Amino acid sequence: MGPRDARHLALADRLDDYDVLVEVGVGCRHAVAAALADRGRTVTATDVRPRSVPEGVAFVVDDVTTPDHSVYADADVVYALNCPPELQRALVDVARSVGADAAFTTLGADPAVVPATPEALDGVRETLYVASSRRTARR
Repeated sequence: MGPRDARHLALADRLDDYDVLVEVGVGCRHAVAAALADRGRTVTATDVRPRSVPEGVAFVVDDVTTPDHSVYADADVVYALNCPPELQRALVDVARSVGADAAFTTLGADPAVVPATPEALDGVRETLYVASSRRTARR
């Protein structure tokens, strides 16, 4: 297993605490969403343009900066991978608006610019930032 695969597995392991997940800005990187769907989680992926996603993952065109709140309404967590600083506030805002947690990783040396708790993921060099809301994970 390569480092990228280990990273995806560690992210899926952590996010597996949630039943209903929305990934923002999926792009062409859908390994985490696919792993979660394979584990029986309900996963919706979003992006600002149409994208192909694996079987078991729903897809909706949406822009988190002007979100359609119905896309996120049932989510336990709204998450983004490699979330740039300029989208972190929008991610947290849409999650909070529906009572979900927000979680994100950053790219390289980008900082977290919103209040969030950093969690080092086991076995990989990755930090997941979590901004909790009133819902709780299944832990």
